[in-house]
Amino acid sequence: MSTNADRGDGRHWHATIAAAQAGDRQALDELVAGWLPLVYNVVGRALNGHADVDDVVQETMLRAVDHLGSLRDPDSFRSWLVAIAMRQIRDRARRRTTQPLGDSVPADGAADFAELTVLKLQLEGERREVAEAVRWLDDEDRQLLSLWWLEVAGELSRRELAAAVGISRQHAAVRVQRMKERLETSRSIVRALDGACPGLRDLTARWNGRPDSVWRKRLARHIRGCGYCGDTRTSVVPAERLLVGIALVPVPLGFTLSLALGGKTAAAATTTVGWSAKLLTALTKPAVAVTAGATIAAGGAYVVVQTPDAPPPRAAVAPTAPRTHGSPHPAPSATATPTPAPSPSPTEQKAAALYGSVVDAVDSAPARDTRPAELPHRPEPGITSTGGRQAVMQHRGDSVTLSGQGYVLVRWQISPHSRPGALVMPSWTGLDGRLFHVASAGGRRMDDPLDGTSDGPVSGMGGPDTGYTVLPPGTQQMWQNEYFYVDGTVTLTQNERGADYGITVFPTTWQAADDDLRRGPDQGVIRYGLVRDTGDDSTPVPQYLTRATPGDPATVPQRSRV
Repeated sequence: MSTNADRGDGRHWHATIAAAQAGDRQALDELVAGWLPLVYNVVGRALNGHADVDDVVQETMLRAVDHLGSLRDPDSFRSWLVAIAMRQIRDRARRRTTQPLGDSVPADGAADFAELTVLKLQLEGERREVAEAVRWLDDEDRQLLSLWWLEVAGELSRRELAAAVGISRQHAAVRVQRMKERLETSRSIVRALDGACPGLRDLTARWNGRPDSVWRKRLARHIRGCGYCGDTRTSVVPAERLLVGIALVPVPLGFTLSLALGGKTAAAATTTVGWSAKLLTALTKPAVAVTAGATIAAGGAYVVVQTPDAPPPRAAVAPTAPRTHGSPHPAPSATATPTPAPSPSPTEQKAAALYGSVVDAVDSAPARDTRPAELPHRPEPGITSTGGRQAVMQHRGDSVTLSGQGYVLVRWQISPHSRPGALVMPSWTGLDGRLFHVASAGGRRMDDPLDGTSDGPVSGMGGPDTGYTVLPPGTQQMWQNEYFYVDGTVTLTQNERGADYGITVFPTTWQAADDDLRRGPDQGVIRYGLVRDTGDDSTPVPQYLTRATPGDPATVPQRSRV
């Protein structure tokens, strides 16, 4: 799957498209593999996971391959492909007169596209709310949103959106604005339904639980006149800001795309749609070509064998991107006898010894069967957070202020599939009191391999297909869950500039931290946690910490003492 930076406006694909038009099988393979996820997201979101999604995606790609020779300007390939997808969506809607698309459910009880978006992209907070609000839109609005979502995510331009819908850019602006207003209404409904308004419970007692336009109007009317639910319409981040940089939903594992008219023979394809001789020859060569996450087999069957968020096959050579620190070890099974960890080298011993006095010396990853030390129990009357019990920070400048005396969990979510590169660490500013780094847990470091191998190139920091998230020199490798102890007041700020990442901040307890530390490999996770707390004031403090409140928190210097 290509990144939007790779795509640009299609120029990156100019040579590939030209080669595919000339009958180059490998180029056609690359073209289908690169653009199938975009088509799947446009169609899936427009139809919200309806049973017809697979058919519409197939028809779109079939027509694109069939008419590729008629494309005169390869630079316009993306808008041309999206326009084909939108025509297929509208054609399918016109053909289905007995069951409107918006009133049907996904095939075989599968999750709708809103749920897939939340689960596959691990959306939380207001980003999750936007994804779920899509269910409340009418078919026409949902079709437009499928394009606008990709526009604000950097996958489409406004010109391409307007061309796909078949209207002017000025008319598109009006249509998008009206759709956004209905989307905001739908977001307020999602928030209200998560609440505990007695009047809303009475109103929805007769509701079958399936969103539609009638109930959207009823619920919106209640929210406008309800003092309890009315608060759900205030202090929300605009949808376009929430969707900037969000990744495409990966194509489902096992998705099959037949480029031979749904299983018809090559001869039938020739007589039915008149494929060019060169393309037909390319499609029916007796060979199998494996691409990024998919396979085109003889006869034109395209089968997704691996989703972008799943680990790719082990690479034959080590990735050339910068590797993160640490030496991961294979996770033992529940019944396996733990293998004694090798003796650390003098360098590793020195790095480990430094912990507790400084934090800007990189430590090595402990063996996965190494049990954690005892976690000292500090006083914990309680922590208050300006972000509530769960503060989600996805964008540069998002912050949360913590006050009191107790434990805090910072949970990492790095998204190299969306945007890899140099990571600007979050910073702790305005400290009044003390702040300690007490433990690392969550079952894995972010550079632990995700495929269970000792030398696999795919980790929480990225992979060879997406690129890697790179830490600043000397920075400690994060674990999925990092625990801190606050005694006073401090503000944590998200400083995202390069790599895409999010952090969620939870006030927590010593008991929760200790339980997380001791969830070991025999319980299905990668490794035990690591205790950082020494029990006194020699406990390490975060690397990016200051008592000052700088204008730009991203400029806080790295240091190990306050």
